[in-house]
Amino acid sequence: MRKRVLAITLLILISLVTVTAAVAGSTPGGKPPAKERHTITEIVPKDAVWEKVSTSAGFLEGLNFDRDGNMWMTAIFSGEIMKFDKNGKSKVVATYGNPNGAKFHKDGRLFIADLNGELYYIDPVSGKRTTITEKFNTEHLRGLNDLVFDDKGGVYFTEPHGSSALNPNGRVFYLPPGEGAKVQLFQENIAYPNGIAISPDGQRVYISEYGKNRIIGAPAVNAKDIYDTPYVFARFEGGVGPDGLAVDTEGNVYVAHYKAGEVVVVDPNGFQFGTIRLPEDAGTYSTNLAFHDGHLYVTESNKNEVWRIKVNKSGLTPYGLQ
Repeated sequence: MRKRVLAITLLILISLVTVTAAVAGSTPGGKPPAKERHTITEIVPKDAVWEKVSTSAGFLEGLNFDRDGNMWMTAIFSGEIMKFDKNGKSKVVATYGNPNGAKFHKDGRLFIADLNGELYYIDPVSGKRTTITEKFNTEHLRGLNDLVFDDKGGVYFTEPHGSSALNPNGRVFYLPPGEGAKVQLFQENIAYPNGIAISPDGQRVYISEYGKNRIIGAPAVNAKDIYDTPYVFARFEGGVGPDGLAVDTEGNVYVAHYKAGEVVVVDPNGFQFGTIRLPEDAGTYSTNLAFHDGHLYVTESNKNEVWRIKVNKSGLTPYGLQ
């Protein structure tokens, strides 16, 4: 009888070990597979230090670089769309509404997602504004936040306003390229969709679900995998939620983690490299990101500063610079 009890106990223990190993991905200690065991030093050199690039006002967003290397930003509260030359000299090119996300089109126009519910573009020389759309079918769009171009010139843009963790009715739209194109509903039922980015192969769209402190990965409108479906790509702790996104040439996703004072880096499979924390004297309102000339630039919107740090990776070339 005693031998039988011992045999049964041993079988139970073996079963528990097998289940635990399966849950942990069949790796010792529950670690991810070797190729996903990252450190942040793969992204940032050990001797890299933060540099303050500029100080402004108005809650900074919409960080971009044009073909000439000039830095562009929006200021939501003041309505300013600003250009900073290579010497740091700033110029207000236009003032309108509450401009948030901004991206250059290949033809030189600067597209803006505005909190007033309008998608428009400005001429970067004259500052003249032209409305692209402010409606979905017959419905006026709620406040917009961010946008990104695909490689065909179509644009995804987020509409978060009125949504939250308790009222997840935010939406993402897609406007195909070409004259006369109509806005399409891409995804809905999102808790404050904020930043947005596209994978290097153009097959996956990343959406910052700010209200739930996570990122959703969704198949692009032209996705080839008919079985692909939206899923939770990454989750975060602390702060409030993910804001702006950027992607490097290897497909790693860089996340401006709002009120956490950090940038989180996630590989294409959702495993984290770690975080790049802003310096102690910076604020914690990290809002937007851009790669330029071997650096990662970050807007911090509490003190309204722009910081940069050297990185080992190259950013994905945006549509506007292709």
